[in-house]
Amino acid sequence: MDYEQTELLFALTKVPNVGPVMAKNLISYCGSIEQVFNASKKELSKIPGVGQIFAASFNPKKVLEDAKKELKQLHQHDIQFLTYMDKAYPRRLLHIDDAPVLLFYKGNMNLNHPRTVAIVGTRTPTVYGTTVCEKIIEELSAYNIHIISGLAFGIDGVAHRKSLELNIPTLGILGNGLPKIYPGEHTSLAGKMLQNGGLMSEFSYNTKPARENFPMRNRIIAGISDVVIVIQSKSKGGSIITAEMGNMYNKDVFAVPGRTTDEFSEGCNALIKQNKAHLAESAKDIAYIMRWDEIDSSKHLQKQLFVELDDQEMIALGIIRDNHPIAIDLLSYKLQLNPSEIASLLLSLEFKGLIKSLPGKKYILT
Repeated sequence: MDYEQTELLFALTKVPNVGPVMAKNLISYCGSIEQVFNASKKELSKIPGVGQIFAASFNPKKVLEDAKKELKQLHQHDIQFLTYMDKAYPRRLLHIDDAPVLLFYKGNMNLNHPRTVAIVGTRTPTVYGTTVCEKIIEELSAYNIHIISGLAFGIDGVAHRKSLELNIPTLGILGNGLPKIYPGEHTSLAGKMLQNGGLMSEFSYNTKPARENFPMRNRIIAGISDVVIVIQSKSKGGSIITAEMGNMYNKDVFAVPGRTTDEFSEGCNALIKQNKAHLAESAKDIAYIMRWDEIDSSKHLQKQLFVELDDQEMIALGIIRDNHPIAIDLLSYKLQLNPSEIASLLLSLEFKGLIKSLPGKKYILT
């Protein structure tokens, strides 16, 4: 997007009651972000489902002024921003209906790294929880992963610190605007993460930490990750919300089991018992389910293919190779195919022995 379009998109997010879904619907219906701002209130009010609410609260002059102020603040504090139309936007979020139209970011982490692992858990872990968390990260370091968490007290902090210790890039998703680190005790940790990882938020510059922000933050953690690992959790809480969202987004969710008498393992044990999470005692369990060992070993093999492919199959194989493994919904989005068309294409490629399916409706080259 050019600067003028970005400015207009910023302004659209300043309109009261306009969230990610409504913003995208408005742009889609009008044809462009410029047309949203050029339309009359009468024209806007006719947009199905959102028009009257939007038209009543839309003040183009005010929201543009607010957007210009925030863009200036972002520049002053070296905060980058990504729109959902930018190439660098996390592609794993593109197929989530309520993915943010804007993301604010600081750091140097590749937001589209081939393997992203979210680690979440209680804010008050036991020695067992801390030890298991560090052990799993140590073992996962062999698989070229990036670690994602929420920069909160407890397991989040353990995950970020251990990642830095092992030189694993780690990303913290915040529930407030980026200029403020919450909790404040993690300011030093956040600064170190900028050197090998980063910080991200969907919340505007001046947004303060608020209870209602954290479930929204959790959906980003789940959506941007291939794997969600829950390490110690009570029966309710942010970690369980993140796991539930991971299941909703077709991610592979894992939980570390604990004693039946331990309240900090109630949530993990329940996820496993209800078939909402794979049991994870070590990184080997995760690598086995994700077939990472198979994938890594296959990279060292060269195979000659004696099959005829049409243009669409060639394009699909190229996309799978560059985004390997890739979720079926993202592949469908990139190829602009409907569900029946993508299913037929993938079946053809599987019959030819060129691809195979993984858990979570993902595909890799054979």
